[in-house]
Amino acid sequence: MAQLAEEGMVFEQPVTFLVGENGSGKSTLVEAFAEAWGLDARGGRAGRKYVNDRPKTVLGDLLRWETTGAGARHRSGTRTRRRGYFLRAETAFGFMEAVSGMRGYWEEDTSGMSHGEGFLTVLATMFREPGFYLMDEPEAALSFQSCLRLVHLLHDLGRSGAQVICATHSPILAATPGADIVEVGEHGFRRTEWQDLELVDHWRRYMNNPTAYLRHVTGDDE
Repeated sequence: MAQLAEEGMVFEQPVTFLVGENGSGKSTLVEAFAEAWGLDARGGRAGRKYVNDRPKTVLGDLLRWETTGAGARHRSGTRTRRRGYFLRAETAFGFMEAVSGMRGYWEEDTSGMSHGEGFLTVLATMFREPGFYLMDEPEAALSFQSCLRLVHLLHDLGRSGAQVICATHSPILAATPGADIVEVGEHGFRRTEWQDLELVDHWRRYMNNPTAYLRHVTGDDE
């Protein structure tokens, strides 16, 4: 994105949500942020490379992080001392099977869990101390109640001194107290408030009157 290359992006709060329609570029940004940090673009923990033959994206290769002293410590050091994780919904389930039983991950057998339970197990285990954490649409496998549990986890993680960046379509997650919200779209990116988000407005209108939306989808708009 030209705007990112020209202006950069400053993360002013411990938790930041990138919100936008499909194709808006929010997932592209999260992937590039992960690559620039040194995380595997397909997901996983800092200090591990899972796909050796995949080159960085152009944006990921271009970006450079300016970190606080704490951020620099989380990023550097020996492989086992690095603190970071990238959870990518579209690759998470295969990744969970690949690392099951490996040292440094979770002890639970996620193969016998629902997708939502598996997600929450990974999040509760890998996102529990100060570090750099990226997520791409984690709500994909989560129920309403599970999204609320994730809000609790993210809020506590932010207060611990971690930096969290999450791309999401979920108005539940975006409402996390104290979080920064960046709306991504044809306009580029801009900071906004939860109540001003287009997705919040659409959800509110839909829940109040589903027929107003569905009649255009089903063709029953006469």
